[in-house]
Amino acid sequence: MRDVIVSGIGMTHFGKFLDRGLKSLSEEAVAAALKDAGVVPDQVEQVVFGNAAAGVVTGQEMIRAQSALRNTGLGGAPMFNVENACASSSSGFHLGWLMIASGQAECVIVVGTEKLTHQDKAVSFGAFAGAVDIEEPLPEGFKEGSGSLFMDIYAVKARNWLISNGGSPEDFARVVVKSRHAGSLNPIAQFRKNTSIEEVLQSRLVSDPLTLFMCSSIGDGSAAIVLTSEAFASQLETPNIRVRASAVVSAKSHGDRELVAVTAANKAYEMAGLGPEDLDVVELHDATAPAELFHYENLGLCDAGEAVALIRSGDTAIGGRIPVNPSGGLMSRGHPIGATGAGQIVELVQHLRGTAGARQTEGAKVALAENNGGQLAGDSALAVVTILSV
Repeated sequence: MRDVIVSGIGMTHFGKFLDRGLKSLSEEAVAAALKDAGVVPDQVEQVVFGNAAAGVVTGQEMIRAQSALRNTGLGGAPMFNVENACASSSSGFHLGWLMIASGQAECVIVVGTEKLTHQDKAVSFGAFAGAVDIEEPLPEGFKEGSGSLFMDIYAVKARNWLISNGGSPEDFARVVVKSRHAGSLNPIAQFRKNTSIEEVLQSRLVSDPLTLFMCSSIGDGSAAIVLTSEAFASQLETPNIRVRASAVVSAKSHGDRELVAVTAANKAYEMAGLGPEDLDVVELHDATAPAELFHYENLGLCDAGEAVALIRSGDTAIGGRIPVNPSGGLMSRGHPIGATGAGQIVELVQHLRGTAGARQTEGAKVALAENNGGQLAGDSALAVVTILSV
């Protein structure tokens, strides 16, 4: 397997853009990534396009890449459409990495784009409803009522976690305060206003114990990444950011089962020859505030039962020992689901390059992204973990 280099990145603002579609968003991100890499469209040999919900929200099915990218100059190159729930573009990144690592291509572009906003919010929420096994019974303790199936499922997990791990809703609010501060420093984040623990707790109750500020929002956006071989990268002027590991794990429904995030992280650590103690900065899947605390333990950032102490310590804030979600994460940068995984990697590349501005993790050399997708058998349906380094 050959080394794979991230040679270019591009990303749109994340937010609610009723007047923009898949083409407009994709074209902006692709143009930015190609320019950043110093690559022209004719040099791109393969295209991987991650999108989860266009079929439901916009009606575009089957040829999402070909239609969204028709004006980017990438026409003629093989295009692969990847739909894998919220992990669509991180799954696409994994496939692009394999194309380069296996020697099948020298230059690949991975694009993640999502258009979730719709004049009828029921359409947007409905897009998430298919990311579960629709024949599987809902989890014990499930209480419908938020209008969002996933927020109700996350609420069950949050209630159970509080019982088994201690802590309180105030600790979930601490995650949001940290997230909003990071978002305030990110010029392309969907939410850029600081908040307080009191404001988080007093925001509208969505699904007990989750308040509105504890939940990621509907949003639109696109992110693109140019991947190259080491030989191809040597001809470019951009800094070489190496892909040290990429691991994808799907949930098991029977037998011995470990959380997919745990398994994926362990596989990635083994592949990279690194451990959680080597990480300088992390972007993880905080679709809700409690999820960030879950993943502190899943990724080995702390021992089991120590997530509450970790968030209270301030170590995961910008400037802390191990900054987590300095972009603002899904809650503040935004969560246009098909673009989320690629967006995490764009953020981490900026830290490794030293170009993250006020969010910069000083001296960052190793970074990890963790991206979940869907729900199956009491777990995420899949997890993707990527490790990058200078």
